Amino acid sequence: MLSTLKPRVSFIDWLRGLAAIIMLQGHTFDAFLRPADRSGPFFTFSQFFGGEAAAIFLFLTGATYGMGMNRREHLPPGARVWQALRRARFLFLLAILFRLQGWIFAWGKSPWRDLLRVDILNVMGATAALLSILAVRSGLQRIRWAVIAGTVIAVLSPVLSSLDASTLPWPVRDYLVPSADSFSIFPWGAFLAFGVALGSMIPLVERSAWNRVMQWAALLGFGLVFAGRYFADLPFSVYAKSEFWLNSPALVACKLGIALLLGSFAYLWSEHLSAGNWSWVRQLGTTSLVVYWVHVDLEYGPWFANVRQTLTVPQVLLSAALLIFAMTGVSLLVTRVRGLLASRKPEPDHVVELPVRVEAQRRRA
Repeated sequence: MLSTLKPRVSFIDWLRGLAAIIMLQGHTFDAFLRPADRSGPFFTFSQFFGGEAAAIFLFLTGATYGMGMNRREHLPPGARVWQALRRARFLFLLAILFRLQGWIFAWGKSPWRDLLRVDILNVMGATAALLSILAVRSGLQRIRWAVIAGTVIAVLSPVLSSLDASTLPWPVRDYLVPSADSFSIFPWGAFLAFGVALGSMIPLVERSAWNRVMQWAALLGFGLVFAGRYFADLPFSVYAKSEFWLNSPALVACKLGIALLLGSFAYLWSEHLSAGNWSWVRQLGTTSLVVYWVHVDLEYGPWFANVRQTLTVPQVLLSAALLIFAMTGVSLLVTRVRGLLASRKPEPDHVVELPVRVEAQRRRA
C-alpha cells in the first residue's frame, strides 16, 4: 500500500540529504572545535563546503515552490498567486516559530532582538513571497522569468552593499543588505529563484530525455564555476563595493554551478547506480526540515553548552559522525510517525523517479 504522503522526486531528496550531511558537519565544526584549531585546514575546508549547504537548500526549496506552481496551473492567475503566497507564509511562520523556540530555550541569555534575526527560513519565506507573482506565468515563460529574477538578485547584491541603508529600520535592512553575520535576500534569494526555474522545468521534460538534461546540467555547472572564478579574479570590477565571499555575483555562479554538479551526481546515483534501493542519504532529505530544526537546538542550544568550542579535530569528527547517525534515526522516526498518523502501514514515501510530460503520456495512450 502506498503512503498517503505526496509523491517525491528521488534525486531531489537525495541531493537535499547530501546538503543535510554537509550542513551537519559544518555546524559541528563551528559549534565545538576549539579556537586553537580554527586556523587549520580541517576547519577551513569544513566551513568552505558547509557554505554550499544553504545554497542547495534554497535551490531545492525553490524547485519545490516551482513544482507547486505547476500543480496549480488549472486555477485562475489570482488564485495561483494567492496559493503561492500561502506557501511563503508557511515558510515565514516556520522561521518565526524557530526563532521563538530558540529564544525561549535561551531565556535570560538571549536579547529580544534575536526574535527578529534573519535566518535561512526567513529568507526562504520572504523571497518566496516576492517571487509569488511568477505563478501567473507557466511553462517556459515562468522558467525565463525565474532565471531573470535570480540573475537580477545576484547582480544587484553588491549595489545594495554600497548604498547607505542606515535610515532603514534594522529588521528591514537585515533582510535586504548582504551581511557576513546572517542571511539576506540579496544574494541568497537568487538560489531560490533559480530553483523555481528548475521546478517549473521538471514536468516539461520527457522521461527519456532526462539523461541528456542532466548531462547538460553538469556541463552548465562546470561552466558556472569556471566563469565565476574567472570574473572574480579579474583585477577590476564594475562595482564600487564587492566582496567575493559576501555579495559577489561570481560567488552565486560558483555555488549554483556546484549545486548543478552535485544534482547531476544525485540523479546518476538515484536513477542508475542505486535505483530502487533504500538510501539513508535520501532518508535524511525527506525530513530535512526536522533534521535542521533538531540539530540546531542540539548544537547551539543549552544542551551541550559546557563543551562548546572545546573539542579537538578528531573529537569533532567523531561528534559529526554520531550526529549524522542520530539525525538519520530521527528521520526514520519521523517517517514512521507520519505513517502512523496517516493510519497507513509505515513505509518509505512513494518515489516518483521522474515525471513525464502529460503530452507524451497522451501520445502513448
